[in-house]
Amino acid sequence: MDRTFLPCSRRFAPAVAAAAAAALLVAGCSSGSGGKKAAEGTADAPAGKAGTPRMKVAMITHGGPGDTFWDLIRKGAQTAAAKDNIELVYSSDPNAATQANLIQNAIDQKVDGIAITLAKPDAVKSAVAKARQAGIPVVGFNSGLSEWKDQGLLEFFGQDESVAGEAFGEKLNALGAKRAVCVIHEQGNVGLEARCAGVKKTFKGATENLYVNGTDMPSVKSTIAAKLKQDGSIDHVVTLGAPFALTAVQSVADAGGKAKVATFDLNKDLVNAVKAGDVRFAVDQQPYLQGYLAVDSLWLYRTNGNVSGGGQEPVLTGPAFVDKENVDAVATFAAKGTR
Repeated sequence: MDRTFLPCSRRFAPAVAAAAAAALLVAGCSSGSGGKKAAEGTADAPAGKAGTPRMKVAMITHGGPGDTFWDLIRKGAQTAAAKDNIELVYSSDPNAATQANLIQNAIDQKVDGIAITLAKPDAVKSAVAKARQAGIPVVGFNSGLSEWKDQGLLEFFGQDESVAGEAFGEKLNALGAKRAVCVIHEQGNVGLEARCAGVKKTFKGATENLYVNGTDMPSVKSTIAAKLKQDGSIDHVVTLGAPFALTAVQSVADAGGKAKVATFDLNKDLVNAVKAGDVRFAVDQQPYLQGYLAVDSLWLYRTNGNVSGGGQEPVLTGPAFVDKENVDAVATFAAKGTR
């Protein structure tokens, strides 16, 4: 399939997410049909809630235990489900084979739609094909921007990880960084690899990848600290998730070095770390928005046949930088548990 995106899809602009959300809601681009369970109007619906028949949607992610990033995804999905009269069945597992089994479980339950992440796309490809063969609409979000069309998904909501990584590298250049280590907490995750590759592409200094076991935080802490002790020239630790950034701050202290920490993604604690200066900046892909749009898009498809972007373009929810200059504004939403 042709994976060429329009120029606007590659642009680094915070306004993209808002525009994408608006485009989805007004349903300016649509194609296909809503399937056999398409509902009639919503004239009798109470304010703020759909009056359409009850639907059941499965959301399946590769989130690991204790990673608060996925709490934001799930909260956004639950908000959309409550509005759209949807029963949301959320499940996650970092093991790709288990994800495939979870997709099969959703098929067996005859759900009305499935929202999935494609962190390891080849491992779930067969299960996704079975869902489509069963007539179940499938949308992707968060991971799998370069694979979603090949697997026949209706839509994709997320961040272009390569573009985000490139912007990250430019930010490091502006800060005068010379040597960075990019910490990958899940080996084989295409999105994480793309982030570090993007950083390397634009960063003028030296960079290397450091693989850690993201399910074992004490190990993450000690591995980063050992690397910093081994190479005192490292001046920036790049992490790919908020919990790992906070752990890296501890690693820097343990190593007795002066390396700075910067990261992809954020949560409430990470926002406070940026405010305190412990983390220099974060790239926000707006996970709450990803979860919300993924679920809401399935409701729109089932009730009105809408497909955002005509099924040809992804809906980008990031990237956007959060640093000391704008962190106070973000903190307001983080306190609500939506950023």
